[in-house]
Amino acid sequence: MPKLSVVVPFYNVRPFAPDLLRGLTNNAAPGTEFILVDDHSTDGTTEVLGDWQRQQAHRQPGSATLIRHESNQGIAQARNTGLDAARGEYVTFLDGDDWYRPGYLAELVADIERLDCDFVRTSHIQATGRQRLLKRPSASLWDTVLHPRDGIVPAQEETMVDYPFVWAGIYRGGLFQNGGMRYATGLRTAEDREWVWRLHLTAGSFAVTRTVGTFYRRGVSSSLTQIRDGRQLDFMPAHDAILDDVTGDHEAERFLPKIVRTYCALIAFHMSNSGNYQSGIARKLKQNASAAMARMPQQVLDRTLEEMDLQRADVLRRLRGDMKKAA
Repeated sequence: MPKLSVVVPFYNVRPFAPDLLRGLTNNAAPGTEFILVDDHSTDGTTEVLGDWQRQQAHRQPGSATLIRHESNQGIAQARNTGLDAARGEYVTFLDGDDWYRPGYLAELVADIERLDCDFVRTSHIQATGRQRLLKRPSASLWDTVLHPRDGIVPAQEETMVDYPFVWAGIYRGGLFQNGGMRYATGLRTAEDREWVWRLHLTAGSFAVTRTVGTFYRRGVSSSLTQIRDGRQLDFMPAHDAILDDVTGDHEAERFLPKIVRTYCALIAFHMSNSGNYQSGIARKLKQNASAAMARMPQQVLDRTLEEMDLQRADVLRRLRGDMKKAA
């Protein structure tokens, strides 16, 4: 059994693939397997990946697997495909336009073995052009094993569920056995937010370390964070799913204020940027947001609006009023 499986989905990232593959080469070691999932790229990415896999087979036979989807299925399914093929004691993720510094993966494995927990989260470096910015999770304690549920609250502060970068961490392979912890394939965006919430609700232990080694490339025009079409609205079904999980949880009273506040903050954010969307998408955003607020527990929503800043609360109250009028 490999010590570590690295799952990397790719879709039309040929200009960035060399940096990523160089980072994998500089982290290759006995016991590490790289699972590359090409989600039906059409820009030459497939050929670049194939060349690297053949080179890696000469350096370290069996360390790299290339899987190609026959149709584009999205990042959630690409990650799931990689997880289905993963054999490692531990698993981590990387996106196709990001990269690692040399030696990072060995430190990541050392962290989780030293702390002996279900998963470890790390900081990362945000790369925008030549600018580099260190981004840290909102951890209450560092290098200390904690219960994942304690990383969800308090509602009024940024917490670990507000750090949705699934590649900034390492996970015990047992979390994924028997089809566990798969990504929601119906979501074209925000699948990472839903996944991180589910992770904190179901895992038994976690820690946050100061290890840094992932470079997250910002401002890529093809990135899902840059799109302005209907895929952006998937944050609503993602948070509907989280809301359903929390509502049915035995600690619902503890976590409902956090998910309602997070959901409301995202609605207010998207509404403030609705002018960037096509008119039909903007209308759908408004309609769906009003309906989403109707599904929230209304007493929790009342408290949330009272505690939020006036600008966002006003946007949300107007939506709520629209919803009442429509009803």
